[in-house]
Amino acid sequence: MKKRIAILGSTGSIGTQSLDVIDQNPELFEVEVLTAYNNVDLLISQAKKYQPNAVVIANEKNYKTVSEALSNDPIKVFAGAEALNQVVQMETIDLVVTAMVGYSGLIPTWHAVKAGRNIALANKETLVVAGEIITQLAKEKQVDLLPVDSEHSAIFQCLMGEIYNPVEKIYLTCSGGPFREKTIEELEKATVKDALAHPNWDMGAKITIDSATLMNKGFEAIEARWLFGLPSSKIEVVIHPQSIVHSMVQFEDGSIKAQMGLPDMRLPIQYALGFPHRIKNNFPRFSFLDYPTLQFEKPNTKIFRNLALAFDALDAGGNVPCVLNAANEVVVEAFLNKKIGFLKMPEIIEKAMKKIDFVKNPDIDDLIQTNAETRTVAQLLTEGKS
Repeated sequence: MKKRIAILGSTGSIGTQSLDVIDQNPELFEVEVLTAYNNVDLLISQAKKYQPNAVVIANEKNYKTVSEALSNDPIKVFAGAEALNQVVQMETIDLVVTAMVGYSGLIPTWHAVKAGRNIALANKETLVVAGEIITQLAKEKQVDLLPVDSEHSAIFQCLMGEIYNPVEKIYLTCSGGPFREKTIEELEKATVKDALAHPNWDMGAKITIDSATLMNKGFEAIEARWLFGLPSSKIEVVIHPQSIVHSMVQFEDGSIKAQMGLPDMRLPIQYALGFPHRIKNNFPRFSFLDYPTLQFEKPNTKIFRNLALAFDALDAGGNVPCVLNAANEVVVEAFLNKKIGFLKMPEIIEKAMKKIDFVKNPDIDDLIQTNAETRTVAQLLTEGKS
């Protein structure tokens, strides 16, 4: 039987590439649910092509447009956040691809896990904000959390067959982004256009900025802590400009396993969709002869403060990673809208982390409150009012 896929955020970068993988394997997968926040035209086009059971447009203002466009198709059309939370619980879904960007992906993912749906996790903020809650719930419900991030997919693949072998350390590789060799003085003048010019990966604007600040790698460290049950002392970030080695696992005997390949997000997406089977494809192949030199460097956390702040949040635990994420979403939006400079982002995040009250063992309601409070504080800080 075909595996029935729900894609949360089908119009974004991961969502559209997930559909590319499905296109290449029509005998293995079919689209059951598509969702988007605001990209009405693309969602309608996708719905007409894939004929899912249901679509959800999260922005309720666009419901009429989507509903009318699909009125002649046998597709259920819903709108709003609550509809999103409900649709992921449909019994006809075999796998939910959580490709929404940012905090918005947390609650739908939580509902999907509660309903026992397996997850292909592309929304790293879910585990950054609520890693302990989500992983414990997944264990209770016997739900697979299959990582889609190239780095976590790499580690996941390296751990296959190693269930009895303790991990000494994992290495999360990082391209270093567009500012890898820049000085503080140069970063003071960094523009939005500069920050969006990622050397290796084609991603959405928010994730691309997170890559430029290395916050993306900090988030991945927190996500790895929950996916693989490792403390921060066993998680190391390594700059690897070529983005060929996607991550590595070092075992207690000193042996290191690495997963390698060209930087193509369709590979980890396909691995998650097809797990536990590898699916043949016609994607471009890596050749060692094309890459005679692979570089590895230590990240400079004095210049890229966000990476250090993320490890601070990881070690602090509680609701601090939620504060980190919420403040980051606010400052990235402010930077993209040219309201603050590049180096102002970590400064505001650090201030927000100090202002929000610490909650040691937060539940979902605590995290929702922390998220809201942090956004208010961070917004005031971006406006110079706090």
